[in-house]
Amino acid sequence: MNWAAFTTAASELAAFAEERFGAYRHHVLATLRRDGSPRTSGLEVRFLGGELWLGMMPDSLKALDLLRDPRFALQANPGADVGSGDVRVSGRAFEVEDGETRAAYVEEVEPPQPFHLFRTELTEVVRTYVEDEKYLVTQVWKPGEPVRTLKRT
Repeated sequence: MNWAAFTTAASELAAFAEERFGAYRHHVLATLRRDGSPRTSGLEVRFLGGELWLGMMPDSLKALDLLRDPRFALQANPGADVGSGDVRVSGRAFEVEDGETRAAYVEEVEPPQPFHLFRTELTEVVRTYVEDEKYLVTQVWKPGEPVRTLKRT
């Protein structure tokens, strides 16, 4: 499921997530190394044409990780405003080699050349925040399911 489908399924959560990712330039991407252990790396993301895009330098370790195993988790930079909570997106990322798609991305983003471009398919979006200085609230969305809200003290 792409970002546009997520936005249709869970518009409020999607709007918050885009706002959170849009507030800062750099975020944290988790990928899987060859041995299955996690790797975290800094990353910029883009929301264009109903998709969440990941662009990377050629042959970067995170790109090589995704080419081998497309699973990822992406944590939005919470910055100084941790009160409104944080957002994590999980899914699979697939490299885009289609010339027309890449050209449209280049026209909009103007990334350094050459680069890897990945289109994402979402498997989970999670927002976590504190409510009334008393409750830890977690909103969880998965494809085909409504947003679940979990609250605990």
